[in-house]
Amino acid sequence: MTADVRLRRGRGALGFSFFVQGVTFALLVTRIPAIQDRYGISDGLLPAFLAAVPVLAGVASVATEHLVKRIAPAAVLRWAQPLVLLSLLGVGAGTQMWHVAVALGAFGLSVGALDASMNMLGVSLQRAYGRSIMLGFHASYSLGGIVGASAAWAGAHWHLSLLAGYAPAVAALLPLAFYGSRFYVGQQGQGQGQGEVAEKGLGAGGFTLLLPLCLVMACAYIGDSTVSNWSAKYLQDVLGSSEQLATVPYNVYMVTTLIGRAVGDLGVRRFGAVAVVRVGTVVAAGGFAVVAAAPGAWLGMLGFTLLGIGLCVIVPQTFAAAGRLFPGASDTAIARLNIFNYVGFLIGSPLVGGIGDAWSYRGAMLVPMVLVLVTLFYARSFGAEGARYGVRHERPRVVDVGRGGNEV
Repeated sequence: MTADVRLRRGRGALGFSFFVQGVTFALLVTRIPAIQDRYGISDGLLPAFLAAVPVLAGVASVATEHLVKRIAPAAVLRWAQPLVLLSLLGVGAGTQMWHVAVALGAFGLSVGALDASMNMLGVSLQRAYGRSIMLGFHASYSLGGIVGASAAWAGAHWHLSLLAGYAPAVAALLPLAFYGSRFYVGQQGQGQGQGEVAEKGLGAGGFTLLLPLCLVMACAYIGDSTVSNWSAKYLQDVLGSSEQLATVPYNVYMVTTLIGRAVGDLGVRRFGAVAVVRVGTVVAAGGFAVVAAAPGAWLGMLGFTLLGIGLCVIVPQTFAAAGRLFPGASDTAIARLNIFNYVGFLIGSPLVGGIGDAWSYRGAMLVPMVLVLVTLFYARSFGAEGARYGVRHERPRVVDVGRGGNEV
């Protein structure tokens, strides 16, 4: 098999993996009210359940940083994704509170390994292609989110149980994801024997360079977690929508992230990552302002639409920037950066909930708006000309793809 064919198959397989994760995550977060009702989780206890998932995911991301020094990230992803799907099934199958606690714990641990390894492979493939493709992978995630949120809407509309809503998705996606994992492609040198190189590339000084990207990642996920965890409750409790309509904002959000990411790579190639990230930050802040001021459900959904357009470019470009900063230790950089994904989720969910309970949920929406604007101060960390990956700046394709899915 030629290197070009392996790259194309690897890109397709990884894109499908992002898609599966989008479906899975959307099915979980858009049915949070139903999960709360099924297991009798109080409003006071709900933030603790929501916080446990990113904490465990962060632990798993740290473990993945060390694991990929010995085995290829493709191997981690191959087994983590089925575990995430089975954990989702466990959330729907339980009958007691400890059942959902165990299932969510397993979900958190497996999703941490999945997110880290998935983005490691995405950055290495982007390097191999020599042009910006990272946003395309995250566009696949957004497409999966749309499918998952639509399935959740159908489940709410037809009053299906959680298990009846989750089981068909897991049955369809699990064998396809495992088959696709045969074609994962990594870069030369991933896996065994790379621990020393990674440590040299990311010492104390290296982490100082990574820190601005970590802060941007955390703030972006505070915004994203606000949509994921609170959009349904906000629309239903604050803006007076029905339970069925309350599942729509996340779907709208994912549609706009899909559109933004589908064209985002072209924007990066034409204008550079810095300009794209700055524009996205301003649009996202405007979206939060609209959500906070919305008098009704439909204007609130307009705000979530703007949020999707703005936030969609920040996270993929943050991972890509980390890969450019540390080309010899990108796996380690991405694993550490990925921790701040969960820091954002850990802070965002209880922060918005706490402010909402103590003051108002409208006021709570202004907090992630301010935090997202922090990205403007660190936009230069995303690089200059080298961050375009295209047009006149496109680099020759690297064909040394090393260990792939068939070798793990």
